[in-house]
Amino acid sequence: MASERLELPQGTLELLILQTLELEPQHGWGISERLNQRSHGALQVQQGSLYPALHRMERRGLISPDWRVSENGRKAKYYKLTARGRKELRQQSDAWQKLTQAVTLLLTPEVR
Repeated sequence: MASERLELPQGTLELLILQTLELEPQHGWGISERLNQRSHGALQVQQGSLYPALHRMERRGLISPDWRVSENGRKAKYYKLTARGRKELRQQSDAWQKLTQAVTLLLTPEVR
């Protein structure tokens, strides 16, 4: 699947970031790597998309930053979910599930 890269529908990146941060706080590169790994290489989020999304989410109070030393000994901004972010994750996940179920129904050929 790695050779077939996917374009994310607008708004999906924030949902995926929230889901990634539900597990543990991560820095930007770690979030990008996690998304790449979990999608088996189909989703490679570029810095030009990731960091603006993180900043928007921080301004909205969905995530909060914390400076720490990363695995390679450098200072990095780690992001974690806030209570508002957890609520948003639940709401967006539910909406996404309903949408994908409806689209799947529409794409499945009718049996006559």
